Amino acid sequence: MKTVLITGAAGNLGGLLADYLKDSGMILNLLIHKKDIDPKLKGIANINVFKADLGNKDSLTPSLKNVDTVVHFAGILFKHNPEKFLPKTNTIYFKNLVEKAIENKVKRIILISFPHVEGETVPENPAKGSLNGKPISMHAKTRLEEEKLLFSKGTKTNIETVSLRVGMVYGRGILMIDTARWFAKYRLLGIWKNPTWIHLISTQDFLESTKQAIIKENINGIYHIGDEGEQTLQEFLNSATRQWGYKPPWKMSVGLIMFAAGIFELISFIFCTKSPLTKDFIKIGMVSYYGDTKRMRSELIKDLKCKTYKEGIETM
Repeated sequence: MKTVLITGAAGNLGGLLADYLKDSGMILNLLIHKKDIDPKLKGIANINVFKADLGNKDSLTPSLKNVDTVVHFAGILFKHNPEKFLPKTNTIYFKNLVEKAIENKVKRIILISFPHVEGETVPENPAKGSLNGKPISMHAKTRLEEEKLLFSKGTKTNIETVSLRVGMVYGRGILMIDTARWFAKYRLLGIWKNPTWIHLISTQDFLESTKQAIIKENINGIYHIGDEGEQTLQEFLNSATRQWGYKPPWKMSVGLIMFAAGIFELISFIFCTKSPLTKDFIKIGMVSYYGDTKRMRSELIKDLKCKTYKEGIETM
């Protein structure tokens, strides 16, 4: 029976993956820090919960005992000044996890990444799996550093190293989608005017792709996870707001959106709360991204439940 460690299991995507795998016959080690897991995942025989701090390498040891595969989600997103904490919480904390995983003879490490690490890409010239990109946002820069670290360790050891570069996951319960819905409800959802290409993937197809990356043999390297649709962020949000019964997003200047992000970050700083929008989110959001999914379709999941978001928009 395969044992899988999911970091960030109390978070959004990590929690969804744990729920998706709970009946798969795997033993799930769920790693948390401060926040607890979803109550519906408690009391299940094949689920073990470990509290640890990625900043403290030794605290990771119990959760890694007899683990075959690590799936790494853990990180901080909705907080002010990500430029200050991401080099630590992404790069250094991930290094701690990788080194401890190798020490405990883990067979495979799967990093959940995104196409932005290659910089701007479009459907005509998609991201191909390069580690030589020059992203502009701190989120993408530090994730690229994580990828480089992971594959460097992979070449020096027998561990299988995998990066799943995931497009925007959409569906009910996805935090970023729910946040956009909240903004739209109160007529606060705005978007810049210049079209931005995005690659989408439904929740179901993302979870199944990740499951296959865990269970299949000879999975190694970079996989872009996305559907067959080609659309801009503006088109997607227009469709989403129609589905929710709200008015379309305001067309705003970049300066105004950055100003709003600054206000949210200030409130986050003063009241020690989450910031649903940051300037770095705007930077990463304004960059078009689209990945070449040939490896995903040939090695992970051939048939998508939702080939484009138009087939899955009712799930939002």
